[in-house]
Amino acid sequence: MAVRKIVHIDMDAFYASVEQRDNPMLRGQPVVVAWRGTRSVVCAASYEARRFGVRSAMPALRAERLCPQAVFVPPDFPRYRAVSRQTREIFSRYTDLIEPLSLDEAYLDVTENKAAIPTATKVAHAIRKAIRDELNLTASAGVAPNKFLAKIASDWRKPNGLFVIQPEEIDAFLPPLPVDRLPGVGKVTAQRLAALGVHTVGDLRALELQNLEGHFGRHGLRLHELAFGIDENPVIPDRPTQSISAEDTFERDLALEETEDAIRRLAEKVWSAVRKEPRIGRTVVLKLKTSEFRILTRSFTPPQPPASCEELASIALTLRQRVHLGAAQRFRLIGVGLGNFRDPDEDPAQPELFQQES
Repeated sequence: MAVRKIVHIDMDAFYASVEQRDNPMLRGQPVVVAWRGTRSVVCAASYEARRFGVRSAMPALRAERLCPQAVFVPPDFPRYRAVSRQTREIFSRYTDLIEPLSLDEAYLDVTENKAAIPTATKVAHAIRKAIRDELNLTASAGVAPNKFLAKIASDWRKPNGLFVIQPEEIDAFLPPLPVDRLPGVGKVTAQRLAALGVHTVGDLRALELQNLEGHFGRHGLRLHELAFGIDENPVIPDRPTQSISAEDTFERDLALEETEDAIRRLAEKVWSAVRKEPRIGRTVVLKLKTSEFRILTRSFTPPQPPASCEELASIALTLRQRVHLGAAQRFRLIGVGLGNFRDPDEDPAQPELFQQES
């Protein structure tokens, strides 16, 4: 089987860079793209702001404390989507196998490319040059034989960098990495692996597959494959997002009226992910799991899609009012989601009545 050639393109500080490009007064300034407000979160931060510790999804108030001189700019998602479409047009000159992950990043399969460029590295060079020359923006790129390695590579020399992992370099590149660099290894999985003495990818390689499957079930096989640089997932073009959600299991079961903080926190997580999605979510979903493990969902499609994190949280809190199980009922889990994604130029969805499922 021929080795695939995958390029991962990641625009540098995308929203903030577009703002700095379009407003010369912002160039060189610590720009924070966010609405002001007690519950607002940072959509993006320029590299000048990042030096002060400002990061995406951080509460805006904390960003202001870290960088009092920051210039706050409200996000302009229609403009960011327009620029994202321009980058997609550049990608399409080289391949039709384009899998967008968000407005500012995408996988490209250039095993065979339209321009007949001999190597994937030269394709990545050409794409980055076109983005710089035509859009006056910069992008970082990673080149590798599969998707997960290409994504790691694109982050290796950010900003405005290019990093290549050749197939014969995988066994030297991966083992020293912290295990949480692997996709799907979040805080909880990393803690469970640490309990097994696994801190690096090399440590993970040393564990027998049977041992991993005993501790992680089917995910153990995935961990084993990633540790050895194996990822057979193809680049899938035009795979539309169906929904984005976040959920939390409580340390103790809560009464319904105690869940507001959790709902707002989950809405922030969802909104942080939604802001990178080129399509627009229209239906808000609230998920609840009772202490008896019964799952309830409530959903609503407003006349206009939520335009802010606060609006998303407000709708989710309104959905909570549609749950009538009595004051004694306790809940072990809550989730907030946004679904029914559509392209921005599609006709607005017709308003729906509250929907109730149990």
